[in-house]
Amino acid sequence: MAEALIKGLIGGKMTTPGQCRVFDVLPGRLGYLQQTYGIQPGREARSVVKESRIIILAVKPQQVPQALPEVVPHWSSGKLLISIAAGITLERLAGFFPSPPALIRVMPNTPALVLAGASALCKNAAATKKDLEEAAALFGAVGETVLLDETHFDTVTGLSGSGPAYLFVILEALADAGVKLGLPRNIAAKLAAQTMLGSGLMACNPERTFGQLKEMVTSPGGTTMAGLYEMEKAGLRGIIMDAVEAATRRSKELQKLV
Repeated sequence: MAEALIKGLIGGKMTTPGQCRVFDVLPGRLGYLQQTYGIQPGREARSVVKESRIIILAVKPQQVPQALPEVVPHWSSGKLLISIAAGITLERLAGFFPSPPALIRVMPNTPALVLAGASALCKNAAATKKDLEEAAALFGAVGETVLLDETHFDTVTGLSGSGPAYLFVILEALADAGVKLGLPRNIAAKLAAQTMLGSGLMACNPERTFGQLKEMVTSPGGTTMAGLYEMEKAGLRGIIMDAVEAATRRSKELQKLV
């Protein structure tokens, strides 16, 4: 996810490679990022924090208790911390500091890797409206952003955070159906993927609801209606809704374990 941000920010001319400081515990990873994007590697996390105004904490949730204490002594007023660590609340992040710094929490998703992500953002009381706007602009470089109250973040995790996996299952099923009915695997996969891509682009147009878009494809007594009827009999809508609810519930459970 950090690489996706680097790619989006530099490609979108929001920053230059020389302005981007990065630290990673894996030297090989730092070398790759430097060679690929021309960014400036930091020898230590604290050096990156000292030299930067906006710091993005792009680590796994379980790594936060090790990563933050290393940089807190080098924090100063005027800096903004943006965290993409899933399940780590603003309150918990603030608890690592003597006094709450300006904090933004972001829940992105993996399509950010192809600059088509969906990210939800929220801020704490110490962060300003300008801080939130800056963070939204940064993540806007890798997709779409929405501003939400933190109470909704578990649902965001279950919907857009986990959502790509649900869609990949549907894609796999579409391709498998094509193969079952005689299409070559590569052709079936290409047709399925392009169909989802195009449908997603159509769905992003706010002028039509999802239902209206569905009706554009569905003729009375036609092939699409026959397929939709089988989906309804199988309870596909309920299955997907249950999946999002289960992922949301698990997100809440994981907060207690991290």
